[in-house]
Formats: sequence, structure tokens, C-alpha cells
Amino acid sequence: MGHGSAGLRRLAHEVAKFGAVGALGTVVNFGVSNLLWHLTSLQAVRANVIATVVAIGVNYLGFRYFTYRDRDKSARTKELSLFLAFSAVGLVIENGILYAAIYGFGWDSSLERNIFKVVGIGLGTLFRFWSYRTWVFKALPAHEAVAGAESFLEAQAAEADRPKPEARVS
Repeated sequence: MGHGSAGLRRLAHEVAKFGAVGALGTVVNFGVSNLLWHLTSLQAVRANVIATVVAIGVNYLGFRYFTYRDRDKSARTKELSLFLAFSAVGLVIENGILYAAIYGFGWDSSLERNIFKVVGIGLGTLFRFWSYRTWVFKALPAHEAVAGAESFLEAQAAEADRPKPEARVS
């Protein structure tokens, strides 16, 4: 097995974790939009935008603390700003497709809304995966990762060398 297969395995693992978080976000997105469509008088695309925003919040937490928890955390404000900016583009893709289906073609039944929601989420997800891994949750530069691992190992070694207090029985 060459170096390339290890990289491919890492990418497959990342895609699987991204997919798990994305699946949860998708369930939240569909749940909130369908609840709003059926229980409120909100206009369909407006309700869907609200659902997408709720899902974006769920996704950020999942990506930061699960999918990309090992990535550089030094610039959280920049990370969150980029995440929200790219998420907004994904929101426009998803909701633009729904808007075109409803207002361009008159496809506004519950089934049609959900079908075009799937198409929009699919295209938005491709964009988000590329943008998040490329710009938002960047890997630590190799020298920082090595330095971090070395300082962790040094701390562990120092802890192991420290004399342990003897247990006293009173």
C-alpha cells in the first residue's frame, strides 16, 4: 500500500463523518421545513430558509466537534465567519432551486417541494463539502501538527517521571 491509499482512506473517513453530520442536518432541515409548511401559514420558501438556518447551526456543531475536531482551532472567529458565508451560498443554492420549482414551474405540492428540496440540498452539499474542507476547517500545517504532538508527548513523559504520592491508610 502506497502513500496515496492512506490519503484516500483518510478522505473516505472524512467523507463518512461529513456525511453523518450532514445526514443529521438533513433530517433537521426536512423536519423543520415540513413542520413549518404544515403547521404555519409561512410562505414555502421562507419556511424552508428558516429550516436551512436551523440545520446550518446543527451542522456547524457537528463539523467542529466531530468531523473536523482535529483541525486548527486557533482562528474560531474566522472559521465561523467563513462557515456562515459558505453556508449562505449553500442556502441560496438549495432555496433557489425550490423557488424556481414553485414559482417558475408551479410545482408546489408537498411531494414536489420535498423532491426539489432533495435536489437543492444535494447540490448545496457538494458545494459545502468542497468549501468547508478547502477554506473553513483547514488541516493544521504539518510543522504545527508535529510540534503539537511533540509537546503532548513531552508532557506525558514528564507526567510519567513525576513521583507518585504514596497511598496512606488511615
